[in-house]
Parts: sequence; structure tokens; C-alpha cells
Amino acid sequence: MPKQKTHSGSKKRFWLTGTGKVKRTHSGKNHKADTKNRKRKRTLRTNVLVSDTQSGTIKKMIPYEK
Repeated sequence: MPKQKTHSGSKKRFWLTGTGKVKRTHSGKNHKADTKNRKRKRTLRTNVLVSDTQSGTIKKMIPYEK
């Protein structure tokens, strides 16, 4: 069986933590930032974990060691 190629868009947007969870950044902080309040922009700066439902799909798309 051939190997599955890495998804180029996913490897730029997601990364794995030391325990194997998938992290991502928030969207919506670059465009039209003047209409968003300070608290909302500060919250968008933080990184969050991907839900368990989606993490399995993303792990198949990005390279990682088991």
C-alpha cells in the first residue's frame, strides 16, 4: 500500500503537543480587527486544542511519530 501524503494546508495550521493532542490557532484576528473589541482580540491570540472528534482526522493529515 502506498503511504498517505501530508496535507499541505493542515501542516501549516495544526501541531501536536507532547501528549499527542492537536492544537490550533483562532481564526478571525487579521481582517477587520478595528471592529472587534480589545477583549475579543486578546482571546483570539491564544491557542486552543482541537476537539477529540476532529483530532483523529487531523492526525492522519499531518506527519507525527507515535
